Amino acid sequence: MRRALALVLALLLALFALSGCARVRAALAVQADDTVNGEIVVATPQTSADDKGPAIDVPEDIRNDVEVSAYRQEGYTGSLLRFSGLTFDQLGRLSAAAGPNGQKVQFALRRAGNRLIVSGKVDLTTVPVDKADFQLKITTSGEVLETNGDADGGTASWTFDPGKVGDVSAVIAADDPNAPSPLNWSFVTAGLVALACAAVVLAARRTRNPPVR
Repeated sequence: MRRALALVLALLLALFALSGCARVRAALAVQADDTVNGEIVVATPQTSADDKGPAIDVPEDIRNDVEVSAYRQEGYTGSLLRFSGLTFDQLGRLSAAAGPNGQKVQFALRRAGNRLIVSGKVDLTTVPVDKADFQLKITTSGEVLETNGDADGGTASWTFDPGKVGDVSAVIAADDPNAPSPLNWSFVTAGLVALACAAVVLAARRTRNPPVR
């Protein structure tokens, strides 16, 4: 998970080796089974009718799992990445598209029982402010309990300011997919109770006094 979400923050920096302004909008939806759906926009201001913006080179081993299409909106041009059902490890391998700029990102997400703990920072101190648009959104089926960004139900979102170091922090309630199901525990408990009752009845029949004739 740490590698998976580090991808998103790394892409916030990926374009500045090419240009002084960019749009990077990332939206991730963490599913109940700990797979991820989402989309990422990586674009720069369009300079001509033929300008296709920066190209994103998806690692070959997951190229078939990620759909890359052209993006042109509001004067920006670039790429839109869409994916669904990716494991955390697969999503993490997309960070190769960010190149060395990913070194400016510190990010960690860990599970503590039924909580997802998000922490980190992204260094944008060398990024100029001209037409800079950086956004990150993480959505889960649970509820955001604490965050230094904006919270709406199970969604935490951040808008990063160029020229500054942006901190990321959130605690999200999310059921652990590896935890035993309460329903399964109910079935097991009911089964144990039934076996215990049967054992008691059987023992009582074997040990009771014979009837008086």
